[in-house]
Amino acid sequence: MKVIDITTIAEYEKYLHRCLVGPPSKRYKKRIEYLKNAIPKGFRKKLLVFNGDVVGQIEYAPAEASYYPITGDNIIVMNCIWVLRRAKGHNFGKQLLADMIDSEKDAAGFATIALENHWSPWFRKRQMEKLGFIAVDSVDVVHKTKYKEQVFSVYLMWMPKIKNAKLPAWNKQKLLEGMTSCIAHPLYHPQTYEPKRILAIRN
Repeated sequence: MKVIDITTIAEYEKYLHRCLVGPPSKRYKKRIEYLKNAIPKGFRKKLLVFNGDVVGQIEYAPAEASYYPITGDNIIVMNCIWVLRRAKGHNFGKQLLADMIDSEKDAAGFATIALENHWSPWFRKRQMEKLGFIAVDSVDVVHKTKYKEQVFSVYLMWMPKIKNAKLPAWNKQKLLEGMTSCIAHPLYHPQTYEPKRILAIRN
């Protein structure tokens, strides 16, 4: 098993522009724009290779270079973490997380989001809690185009690295616009959907 930082390695460029499966999105304008701005600011994407097979990935950046509307003092935001189902049972998720933490020695803490009652199997709150994150805030929303009556929760997740680290904050109104820099994200906002917000808050 090995973890490879592919951020600037041409050999793995196709993985920089897409997830582990599915077609490359190198022509996807929003993703290209995001990477162009984020990489110089500290964005990193790493692959986990097991017996020569790419089975996991983690993507993270300083708060100012993340595609989540999360802010904080000297924090790293994890955009995503994913291990293919065929590689389950080896604690590869924890190994990817440990690599990120070890690589970002000066970070005060790590933040991300999690979902609960969403139809996607990704970003589940219990999965993030298993990795060591805790929920510090949440908002209940509905999706404007999919399962419109299904209320689900989005959580701000936090993992401090130093004692008395200041909690991160997030812009909930900006979150309602969804994500444009990853076509596989559960909160993806497709370019064909014209309204600015793809989510709506439910009390």
